[in-house]
Amino acid sequence: MLESVRSGLARLTADEAARAQREEGALLVDIRYAALRDQDGTIPGALIVERNELEWRLDPTCPHRSPEAFPSAHGASGDPEEFGRPVVVVCNEGYASSLAARSLHQLGLHRATDLDGGFQAWRAAGLPVVTPVATPEAGAAAPEAAAGTSAGARAGD
Repeated sequence: MLESVRSGLARLTADEAARAQREEGALLVDIRYAALRDQDGTIPGALIVERNELEWRLDPTCPHRSPEAFPSAHGASGDPEEFGRPVVVVCNEGYASSLAARSLHQLGLHRATDLDGGFQAWRAAGLPVVTPVATPEAGAAAPEAAAGTSAGARAGD
């Protein structure tokens, strides 16, 4: 199934995804669950949409779409041009993201794809990562921008 899904995607390497974000305004969408984001950090500028909310938050015609993803002034019907926005789905290691990107294709987002190797490939490429840092007073995680560091691949895709 995964092989079939991937045959219809133009999957991006970490460097290609970073370039698409920077030069084409591609929307990077991090679908990892909170525990992985808290453990490993996030990609600067990536929209956080957990997998179970992806389709309704990224459907440009849905009244509950993410305004960060599709800030259309066209109301609930959305803007048909938004279907052409490049979207790069990011999971932990690049498996769930392929299936999620296929689902976005079914919604009409024909430029949706995923990051080959997921967040772990992004970090391994040395690309920027917002790393969670414990605050002394609360002991809670607070994001702090930092360069990516390799801590090995994590399961949990």
